[in-house]
Amino acid sequence: MIPAALIVLAAVAAVGAGLTLRGERLRTPVGALVLVALLAAAAGLAWRAGRTGDVVEAAAVVLAVAAAALGGGPVAMAVLRAADPQRDVPAAAPGPAAPSAGPAVEPVVGKPAPRSVADPEVLRGGAWIGVLERTVIAGTVLAGWQEGLAVLVAVKGLGRFHEVKAPVAAERFIIGTLASGLWALACVGVGVLLRT
Repeated sequence: MIPAALIVLAAVAAVGAGLTLRGERLRTPVGALVLVALLAAAAGLAWRAGRTGDVVEAAAVVLAVAAAALGGGPVAMAVLRAADPQRDVPAAAPGPAAPSAGPAVEPVVGKPAPRSVADPEVLRGGAWIGVLERTVIAGTVLAGWQEGLAVLVAVKGLGRFHEVKAPVAAERFIIGTLASGLWALACVGVGVLLRT
């Protein structure tokens, strides 16, 4: 059971790395679902693993941090897309415009289109900040220094303070941070199961 759990945890890290390198705009929710299923399988195998040695514990820690760091981006992006209220709004169909009874309304020139929560241009750099964030979360929890989580949240909040004033940015910040953090904690949970 132990080697299988480590292999599946390594697969989570590898698949997560592949999806992370593809970029936010090209990801589908299927990749996130695969990652969640693999992590659940690793957790099930780790639960049944029994006693482990020092080498297995060290491998479990390294793989848990790698899976947390690399797999969380696709999962957080899938959660952001699922939470996006504009994802179900149909786009205007191409073709001739329907006649209207009123005067024609000209589009406002220079006014940007409204952004959605799932738009990666809102809070740019968030994908790579998320990798670092999940690495810190996994490392501090595995090291037994839970106070590090408070430091991380404070630094992240101060760093994005001026950017999160826009409602869409605030939503993306909160949803992305929570999804990312929960993923990291789930990966740490598998590592802890393999350590005990």
